[in-house]
Amino acid sequence: MKFVLVIVYLVLTTSGLIFMKLGGNPGTIAFKEGDIALSMNWISGIGLICYLCSFLLFTRIVVMFDLSYIFPIVTGIVQIISLVASKVIFKEELSIQAIIGASLVIVGIVIMNFKNTQITA
Repeated sequence: MKFVLVIVYLVLTTSGLIFMKLGGNPGTIAFKEGDIALSMNWISGIGLICYLCSFLLFTRIVVMFDLSYIFPIVTGIVQIISLVASKVIFKEELSIQAIIGASLVIVGIVIMNFKNTQITA
């Protein structure tokens, strides 16, 4: 169940980022006569809702896992998914530095998931 929540978090976070970028409207906040008005298009609104839900879910995930373990892993995975989405969905160009950086992130995630083993002589 814990890992299902992590997957849902990853989907919500990356969906939020993608929809915010697709909407192209960060929104505006206005304070008028004691009221707060928020204005954005519906695509950006979906992104905002996804991102807010992912934040709420992450507060639950942090309690379930060691922070020093889960935070670097989910952050790295979000970075990799965002990089792939930027290429596939938004047709952005990837530099060699971006590819090398993504490779290092992947290697780091793999290393973090190795079990600690002790070598005995």
